[in-house]
Amino acid sequence: MTLAAVVVTYNRLAPLKITLARLLDEACEHTIVVNNASTDDTADWLAAQSNPRLHVINLDTNTGGAGGFEAGMGYARDTLDPDWVVLMDDDARPAPGALDCFARETSNIDPNSGEYGCIAAAVFYPDGVICEMNRPSRNPFWHFKLFIKTLFTGSRAGFHLDDTAYAPDAGAVDIDVASFVGYFVSRGAIARVGLPEGGLFIYGDDVLYSLRIRRAGLKIAMHPAVRFEHACGTLGDGFVYRPIWKIYYHCRNGVSIARQAAGPLIFPAALLYYIAVWWRRGRHCSPAERPAYYRMMRAGLRDGMRGLRGRNDAVHQD
Repeated sequence: MTLAAVVVTYNRLAPLKITLARLLDEACEHTIVVNNASTDDTADWLAAQSNPRLHVINLDTNTGGAGGFEAGMGYARDTLDPDWVVLMDDDARPAPGALDCFARETSNIDPNSGEYGCIAAAVFYPDGVICEMNRPSRNPFWHFKLFIKTLFTGSRAGFHLDDTAYAPDAGAVDIDVASFVGYFVSRGAIARVGLPEGGLFIYGDDVLYSLRIRRAGLKIAMHPAVRFEHACGTLGDGFVYRPIWKIYYHCRNGVSIARQAAGPLIFPAALLYYIAVWWRRGRHCSPAERPAYYRMMRAGLRDGMRGLRGRNDAVHQD
């Protein structure tokens, strides 16, 4: 088995150094770092590295996580052709021994077959608590019982994996959606569905890519024995992203998620449900933040319905 890791970074050299040290100490044939036009010392530090297993892509502009993953996976596919590609942010990394564990747990899976398209790791904060941002899920619109449960609970708990699925000996569980942290994509999946959509900039690229894999007839499973850690800190109370301008991309790309997850017939009702969830989350903002939150939400909905993509510099300046 050959494995290539793709790490996307932007102005976070300190955590990047930790992640690269971990990857280069693990059983990973290639580590690809996509430097998203960082303005700190990232480019100079990467240029000084001499490990032959390290590949560096310096982008001219900041294309966000989505653009970075598209570039990194494209490089892996076209230049290295590994059996598997594993994706992660610069502040995320495999737990010690995780890549060896992945090799053992998936030794019976043919990366070229039409069975599994992705194996997802169980992701925790560095203190061992389950990372909510990276909790895998099933698509409630494809599973009637989960759909009813979600309607009655009114929360993401209706379709996300519960804590019992994270026990190391729980065994693999089939899912529909996983995040781009500890996201192992097979060669067969990349050949069948292509690359993630880089134009999304940030948020939703992993959800939409997962849905594409599932719609192509490939399975996705979480292996709880394969553990990653994510030292993230962008979520505040009530799943409100900071800085507030990130809400724009969350809502803009969320329109496409609602459309792909629900299908054309249920899409209007699904979008209304999403809007209600996003509106309630705004109440977790401080009174000073709330006007900006709802302004970003409205702009994201408007541009999402228009199908716009790319970075919107106007919201970064708001």
